[in-house]
Amino acid sequence: MDAPFWEQPMWRWEAMIDVALRAAFVASCAAAPAMIAQRRGLIVNISFWAAEVFEGNAIYGVAKAGANKMAADFAHDLGPHGVAALALYPGLVRTEAVLRAAEYLDLSNSESPRFIGRVIEGLWRDSQLMNKSGLAHVAASLAEEYGISDIDGRRPRPLAIHDFKAH
Repeated sequence: MDAPFWEQPMWRWEAMIDVALRAAFVASCAAAPAMIAQRRGLIVNISFWAAEVFEGNAIYGVAKAGANKMAADFAHDLGPHGVAALALYPGLVRTEAVLRAAEYLDLSNSESPRFIGRVIEGLWRDSQLMNKSGLAHVAASLAEEYGISDIDGRRPRPLAIHDFKAH
């Protein structure tokens, strides 16, 4: 993953852009009409700090920047219809792959895969949701705002851009 962009395999671009980013776009296109009809809805793109700073792989950064841009542009188009769109930055999520590499990682500030779902539920209940539309938000920061904890009762510390600038 840390090779320069010109040495990256094309399948990585296809997986991150042609598949992942396209899937988010297609799903949003399918869901938007129903949300518009209800005059309420929420589209969340999962993104990361790599959209803003180099985080080891140019293609990953492009994909996350695309997720942020989709959220911003979707918010522009959907806002007049009462539908919000935004991007969420999780922290270190304890996925199967992360747990396989646990001996090499500091999991003390990690999140369960269900944590971000709890944050999205908090967003859905937020009477000021439309004020958050179009922006990228750190999931742990929203969890603090909403008083949400992870399934184990812990509250992950929100990461900030300065946590990534040294990479």
